[in-house]
Amino acid sequence: MGVIGWIVVGLIVGALAKLIMPGKDPGGIIVTCIIGIVGGLLGGWISSALFGVDTGSFFDLRTWVIALIGSLVLLGIYRLVVGRRSRTHA
Repeated sequence: MGVIGWIVVGLIVGALAKLIMPGKDPGGIIVTCIIGIVGGLLGGWISSALFGVDTGSFFDLRTWVIALIGSLVLLGIYRLVVGRRSRTHA
């Protein structure tokens, strides 16, 4: 699957990650979608490059799970970093 496919999957998975990890995000829905895109791309790259797992096609469940895991991890890291920064400045 190409980069454009991962971007589309990332947009959808970013919204799903927000539903799975409810709470206040410092950046809103736009930042969450961007995190979804980057998380999807990162998850796809890590799974294929480091673990040798083929990501499959656009409609393959494995592709969506990999992108969702990447988005959840990135969203969690983002909340930790930005949440810690906002507490120290407030």
